[in-house]
This record gives sequence, C-alpha cells and structure tokens, in this order.
Amino acid sequence: MNYTSISELHPNLSHTKVVGIIIGKTDIRSFPDRKNVGMDRFIFGFTVKDSPDFFINVTAWGDDNYINGLSKSFNIGDVVIIDNPLVATKDAEREERFCPATPSPYRLMLAESHSKVRLCADLDTSDSLLPLMHMPVKDSRDFYSLGDVVANGQSLDGSVINILAAVKATGEIKLFRKSDGSQGQRLEVKLFDEVVSSFPLICWDKEAIQLVQTSLSKGTVIFVADTKINFDRFRNGMTATVNSKTIITVNPDTQEAGLLCSYAKKMLESGALEQDDMPENVLVESITDVYTVSQLKKKGQENMEVSYGITYCFISKLDLDSSVSKVIKTRCAKCKFLVEEGTQYCTNQLCPGRGQAFSSTVGFDLMVDLTDHTGTLHACTLRSPVAEAMLGCTTQQFTRLTDNERTALKWKFLLERCKIYVKILPSTRTKSGFLAVVLACSLADSVEVKQFLSILLKEA
Repeated sequence: MNYTSISELHPNLSHTKVVGIIIGKTDIRSFPDRKNVGMDRFIFGFTVKDSPDFFINVTAWGDDNYINGLSKSFNIGDVVIIDNPLVATKDAEREERFCPATPSPYRLMLAESHSKVRLCADLDTSDSLLPLMHMPVKDSRDFYSLGDVVANGQSLDGSVINILAAVKATGEIKLFRKSDGSQGQRLEVKLFDEVVSSFPLICWDKEAIQLVQTSLSKGTVIFVADTKINFDRFRNGMTATVNSKTIITVNPDTQEAGLLCSYAKKMLESGALEQDDMPENVLVESITDVYTVSQLKKKGQENMEVSYGITYCFISKLDLDSSVSKVIKTRCAKCKFLVEEGTQYCTNQLCPGRGQAFSSTVGFDLMVDLTDHTGTLHACTLRSPVAEAMLGCTTQQFTRLTDNERTALKWKFLLERCKIYVKILPSTRTKSGFLAVVLACSLADSVEVKQFLSILLKEA
C-alpha cells in the first residue's frame, strides 16, 4: 500500500494516505457552533509520527458522536492509517502555544465528511513503526535533570522544559468539580533520579492520566518534552505539569536514559525507593474511608496504587520495652537507609547523597501489629514524627524513661482499641506484596467505635 510520508506532505496533494504511530493525544473540547445557534462543535487533537525525524499534529472536529467515537477508536501507542486528511499550513505562533512543537510546516485536519482514521492491520508496518515510540521528540541531550530543576528553583517558574526522570510512584485519581460544573480529575506521579528522591509531575487531562496508568510502573524511565515548571507555594518547591504541548516518551532509547534505567533498577532491587516512601505529608483529615483489617489487606493485595484508610483495631504488638537501639534508630537523611549512630557516612552504595555532606535523622522506628475480629496486619511501620505524637514524648524524653515507665507507656496502647490512619503501598520486597504505614494513631472514641461496628453488622 502506498503511503505519503509526513516529510513529503503538501497542501496541493489530494487523496493522501498517511500511516504513523500515535505519540500524543489531547482531551475532547467543545465550543459553540457559529452556524447552528444552541449547538456545540467538538474537537480533539493527536500527534502522529512515521520516522525518527518527522511527526505532525492532527486536529479532528465535528459533532459529539463523531468526535467521541473517533477519540475512543485509538490510543497513544497505536499505529493508525489516516485516509484523505486536509493538509493545511500551520499557524506556527498559535500551534506552538497549544500543541506539541513539530518539524513539519503543516498540520492535518479531519472532518467526518471526507476523512477516516483506522487502526493499521498490517503487522509488518506496525512493527516497523513501534520503535518510534521510544524516540524522544526533542534532542535526547536537551533536558533538565531533577537536580537541575531543584537547583535552579524559582528562576524556572513558568518555564517550559524537557525532563528525564524515573517513576517512583503513581498516585490515585482525585476528582473535583470545575467552576463550570463539570467534573475534573488530577493525578500526581512522583519522579526521581540520581540526585532528587521525589519530584511531583501533575496530570490534569484524561488522556495523560490514561497513559500514566497503562504505561508507567515504578522504575520506568520517561522523557517528558515541554512540561511546564511552576513554584508551588503550598509545597514550597517546584512541580512539573503535563499540558497540551507535552509529549511523554516511555523507556526512551537513549544513552542517558539507559544510565538512569540502570540506576532505577538498582534502587528498586535495594528497596531504597520503598524506604524513602514511608510516612509522607498526607493530611489525615482528608482520609475518611473506614476499613476492617481484612479489607485493608485485600486492598494491599489487589491494588497496585497507594491507598489510605482508617481502621478501629487493637495494637497487638508494640515493643517499646525492647532495648533503645531497637526502638530508636538513625537513618540517612537522603536515602533513609539505616546507619550506625554517630557515623559520618552512608553505607548505601546507591545513596543519591554520596559525595555530599552527610546528614542523618534520629527517630522512633517500630514495627507494630494491628488486629481486629477479621485478622491481623503484621509489621506495620510506625516512625517519627507519627510515633512521637502518638506516644506523647520525643526520642530524647523516651531515652530518659525507666524500664517501668516504658512498660507503662506500652500498655497505654497495647490491646487497646485505637483509631489508626493507615497508608497501604505496593512492595516487591514483602511476601504480602504491600507495606502498611501508620500515619496517625490515638485511643479510639467509644461512640465512633459503636457507630463503626453497627455499620459492619448492617453490612454483614
């Protein structure tokens, strides 16, 4: 079959047929139809690539049924054949503001009356185009590391740059109501590299979120072209945002990405990512879902994303009367690995802080068991500052307690019904496949417990 390559497209061509792989796609938008008052027109765009050096933006417009049906017929990563598109000279200034920057001076326009898009059924053609998915749309050396972004700080506020990083964790979709009454969504991806252990990449569009959920797992390296960098005053740090210009290349086939991939693999195997992803700044007030212990275990085993919940249960293991060295531990401030007290360096060969001034943190570092009538959640992590708030004392105060005072503190919580906020995150290093982290703990209010138990009885 004869196809016109993107590099040879020209407005004078007729009955053009283009084949390529989808490397980017935008959400559907609507706007009032000037010709039909009271009606809306719908539009979405995608970017298609047919060679290492050439790719082009495509815009489709039409009524609700046509545009929604067309959008649902293919996804990023699919190889498609575009029949009879209109080849138009692009408005460079406008297109560069809202669409991915392309080397082609043209854009393709689709309309229901004269154009079609279909999945390519020729396996040889599809196989030959698949490697293009792993070639960044920008120079593979033209990127900021996360360390560069953090180092430049607010001087990058508002800039559009390229980033090379690895995926540390993918959050859950957060739904919200927009000002126009429609439903919006937000998903945050945490990135890391050799210098920065956690950096937020925020997605607002459905297409970007779908790509993240289907293609990105922990340790995956991505090249994010044209992401917007902003200073977040709430976090007091920099964030990256996926927008309509952004193209995410998964597992880029570049030397720089290969080196980062090797580092990410070592970090995964060592467990350093899980250690670093323990207690985090989650507002416990935002956690409202209540679960039994067995329900929490089920979420951990079935859900590959981080999840949160409240449980009313008993602490069945709390070794506060062990030796102080087992209750209070020292960790590297950079990679969270355990180190000897008083040491001047981190023993973790993969620590991102190697070669920098060493700093450590000292805090409660416990494993507790949580039990209710449905079972036991073993070896839940309880660390400072959560442990300090729960116990009502600092590590310094704890070290001054007598053995009898430590035992008394232990029995204040042991086998008592508590209200516990828990974070469940996937783990490749545990038999259960997940880790449980205590985010907050206090003795339970009897009225709340009765309400919870009454709900369970109704559901039983």
